[in-house]
Amino acid sequence: MSELEEEYRLDYFEEEGFHRKQCPVTDAYFWTRDPDRETCGEPPADDYTFIDNPGFDEEYTLEEMREKFLSFFEEHGHERIEPYPVAANRWRDDVLLTQASIYDFQPLVTSGQTPPPANPLTISQPCIRMQDIDNVGKTGRHTMAFEMMAHHAFNAREEVGDEYAYSGEVYWKDETVELCDEFFEHMGADLEEITYIEDPWVGGGNAGPAFEVLYRGAELATLVFMSMEQDPEGDYEMKDGNRYSPMDTYIVDTGYGLERWAWVSQGTATVYEAVYPDMIQFLKENAGISLSEEEEALVHRAAKLSGYLDIDEVDDVYEARVDIAEQLDVDAEELTELLRPLEDIYAIADHCRTLAYMFGDGIVPSNVGTGYLARMVLRRTKRLVDNVGIDAPLDELVDMQAERLDYRNRDTIRDIVRTEERKYRETLERGTRKVRALADEYADSGDPIPVEELIELYDSHGIQPDMVEEIADERGATVDMPDDFYSLVADRHEGEGGTREATARDERIADLPETERLYYDDQERTEFEAVVLDVFERDDGYDVVLDQTMFYPEGGGQPADHGTLSSDETTVEVTDVQRIDGVVLHRADDDPGKGEFVRGKVDATRRNRLMRHHTATHVVGHAAREVLGDHVRQAGAQKGTDRARFDVTHYERITREEVEEIERLANDIVMRNLPVKQQWPDRHEAEERYGFDLYQGGIPPGQNIRVITVGDDVQACGGTHVKYTGDIGTIKILNTEPVQDGIERIVFAAGDAAIDATHRTENALYEAAEILDVNPENVPETAERFFTEWKQRGKTIDRLKTELAEARAAAGADEVDIEGTPAVVQRVEGDAEELRATANAIVDEGNVAVLGSAAGGSAQFVVGVPDGVGINAGEVVGELAGRVGGGGGGPPDFAQGGGPNVDELDETLEAAPDVLRTVLNA
Repeated sequence: MSELEEEYRLDYFEEEGFHRKQCPVTDAYFWTRDPDRETCGEPPADDYTFIDNPGFDEEYTLEEMREKFLSFFEEHGHERIEPYPVAANRWRDDVLLTQASIYDFQPLVTSGQTPPPANPLTISQPCIRMQDIDNVGKTGRHTMAFEMMAHHAFNAREEVGDEYAYSGEVYWKDETVELCDEFFEHMGADLEEITYIEDPWVGGGNAGPAFEVLYRGAELATLVFMSMEQDPEGDYEMKDGNRYSPMDTYIVDTGYGLERWAWVSQGTATVYEAVYPDMIQFLKENAGISLSEEEEALVHRAAKLSGYLDIDEVDDVYEARVDIAEQLDVDAEELTELLRPLEDIYAIADHCRTLAYMFGDGIVPSNVGTGYLARMVLRRTKRLVDNVGIDAPLDELVDMQAERLDYRNRDTIRDIVRTEERKYRETLERGTRKVRALADEYADSGDPIPVEELIELYDSHGIQPDMVEEIADERGATVDMPDDFYSLVADRHEGEGGTREATARDERIADLPETERLYYDDQERTEFEAVVLDVFERDDGYDVVLDQTMFYPEGGGQPADHGTLSSDETTVEVTDVQRIDGVVLHRADDDPGKGEFVRGKVDATRRNRLMRHHTATHVVGHAAREVLGDHVRQAGAQKGTDRARFDVTHYERITREEVEEIERLANDIVMRNLPVKQQWPDRHEAEERYGFDLYQGGIPPGQNIRVITVGDDVQACGGTHVKYTGDIGTIKILNTEPVQDGIERIVFAAGDAAIDATHRTENALYEAAEILDVNPENVPETAERFFTEWKQRGKTIDRLKTELAEARAAAGADEVDIEGTPAVVQRVEGDAEELRATANAIVDEGNVAVLGSAAGGSAQFVVGVPDGVGINAGEVVGELAGRVGGGGGGPPDFAQGGGPNVDELDETLEAAPDVLRTVLNA
């Protein structure tokens, strides 16, 4: 901390007469204009003093406050930027959800690889922080869904020259704090009450000094000065224990919580009344919650102290509640009973807004990634709704927030919620049995059901922890219930966003120039000339580097081109092509010679098939969105020579009717013979024009990105394509199948591959027609008739077997008396099913059944024992089967087994009465 002290001594603070102090409660250093102030302003050092005492000149709604902020910064030289989706994995592959406005500009802008869309800029970015889920409702200030109003400036040290996409300083710390002060003053705040708390920021390998800005107990802004990068030899040791050094770029990263600013302007008891006033009132009325004037007053008094309840900061929420109750001079249980339904209602309102953001931005519930997080929020919301007793449909509650957020896909949002609720009910029915068994196990051991088991129950069966607690209590078990359960679950899955692993570069590759990619100039060209720059020997061949190439390297789900490289001396086969850091490596079976002039020839048939399938993937994807909805996004693709597959996010199975419509629309695009256009626009211009649906197949690097346009479909894509959609020929969808929950796979073929696939299907149909001796068009009807007759014949066989078994039992083989218990020992030449049926019939007559058979070429035994008879069928079968060289077993009332020694069957059956007596007397 002392290493950064000078970083906080700003000229602005000195000019404005600020004082630096250390808080006696939190030990934090802070800056204030008030010379008499002792505490930093943050709970527990200070309470919320704005509740019932609004902190600004006027009250503001969310919409009014957002416009107030953005307009102010526009007037101060910032360009307003439209917000990005809440699904950050649309433009970056290392995270799932957008948690801060700076996420919009990571990693490409903050690293200096590409310029920002404006500099400086201002934005109000919707965010979702899953780690706050357990705090929502309890602290009065946490919302899982929120908007981060912000202004950003991207600077680079002048001495680095043209190394980065931006250079020079726009503004830095003094100007940032001054802008913050001016905005507070613009809103009518008392500047004497504002404190700037020193709190160094660390995250994602970067760090820097930062201020938390407090006003009347509420943290309303965070000013981060991202200026350091992790370095083992760095001069600064930060709070994460790592050392850091200054980096070439330095960035103003601010965050102003829209919801809290609106809250402080209104002075309501909690942020939820300020953010969701209509929904809170609706939920209270629906749940039958009404408070007396005395209870309302107590809620407001408790709200001023609710800053003590942050689950991240306190060890035990209940003990913290007891402390608050003592300060209010009320009973802790009564306070909890009063607040708990209100807290649930607050959480429902917040969670519904979170779901509206997620589904509105096209996230589909599933078992992985953003889909899992959406499913977790929905199931928790459903549980809260049931707990409070709200009878309004959940899709209606989510739609209330979707309407407020002005989403146009509200029908799809409601459909997703209803479908997910149905799946949840089915999952609960299966999972409840598992919970009962687990509760019985831990009740016997006396240990509580551990957190790991709770998380697994939730992950696998959707069972909420409070439901586990209820079932456990019924069965005499306890539960180890953490206050931050949902945060733990979210942490488990938020790491699924993917990683950006850098490829280790061989020193020789690092010294080579980037390969010129000729395949973008003319994708139908298959022959070229080049110079061999280097050759790398491998265990299974050689990697050949050329100065230029027509060979397409594997990428974007498209396999590599194959072909040959020929010199005057030799011809080598190219069987794979990869691109590493701009250098294209041609995997060859021999060494063509470094420095040689070669002629490259790409396998034209393979290239054409791959081009057709790649362009067809764009066409099928567009058709799928048209038929299934705008929430459909690519979740994976693989193009081949014989077929291609295209995985899409969708919350239901794709029906046969939908498949036919997708295929019809796709072929309509083919027949319109539309041009397939290739462009290289600026990244930000493309994103602004087309949105982040550009990145269906991945996030390409660089300031300019390759964009492929096929009719109304526009995607960033690095693959090879045909010139016109008519060149595809035709598209045939072969089948659809679920890959996992929330992901559907469409398998199709294009061009001559589609014709081949159709021929295979037709050949199978004609073979079936020949076998059935009918015309091909009559195959379905005939097959259905045969199947019905086959099922009926099977039922008849089962009935006859049962009748035969009953007849055998009635005929009565000689009964053997086993110390007062009648037993039937009999050889029955039948299969295992007949043995079981006969044994059941004998047992129904009150007799022990011991049956043997030699059907199938081995000795088989079935033993059945009526209730109340002290003979264990499993032990009997084990002994009999052992005598014929085998084994067997089962429960005490029914068991079966056998062995290979058929010759011993009759002798073993003769010994069966003695075996029965031995087991009875054991």
